[in-house]
Amino acid sequence: MEMAAQSLLFAQDGVTDYVDIDQNVAYESALKSWAKWVEENVDPNQTSVFFSSLAPSHMMSSAWNNTNGIMCFNETTPIVNTSTFDVGTNQQLSAILDNVVRSMKIPIQFLNITRLSEYRKDAHTSIYAAPGGKLLTQEQKADPARYADCVHWCLPGLPDTWNELLYTLIIYQT
Repeated sequence: MEMAAQSLLFAQDGVTDYVDIDQNVAYESALKSWAKWVEENVDPNQTSVFFSSLAPSHMMSSAWNNTNGIMCFNETTPIVNTSTFDVGTNQQLSAILDNVVRSMKIPIQFLNITRLSEYRKDAHTSIYAAPGGKLLTQEQKADPARYADCVHWCLPGLPDTWNELLYTLIIYQT
């Protein structure tokens, strides 16, 4: 499935139009802009740069053979059978990120959390999300197909692991 990102075209008086851009092209452009800024503004003798890869969402319960499941709702265990599963992570984005980071003149400490995070379908807030800062109503909680939050990682466990990996990288640097 090819995704598109929307870009705004600006005129002097404000936004004039939206243009669809291929997601991979938009991501690569953003990463190259970031890399250029880092190279022009960071002194690697005084500053370390850490960058984390993308965290996947778990929107397709069929990826872990739960055809009756509703996204990550009610998932309580990580994915155990890792031989053949695909949660829909765009591998092209990972390759783009890898290429941009490798081409940089300044060393980057790269924390690849993508694959690790794919296993943890149980680590989302699910129906306990607070979109717009408001908790879901009982009616919304009863409709996880529409309201389950399979994007945010707010439960203990996985974000803690990311932090431990980051801490280890920082300690390793010193």
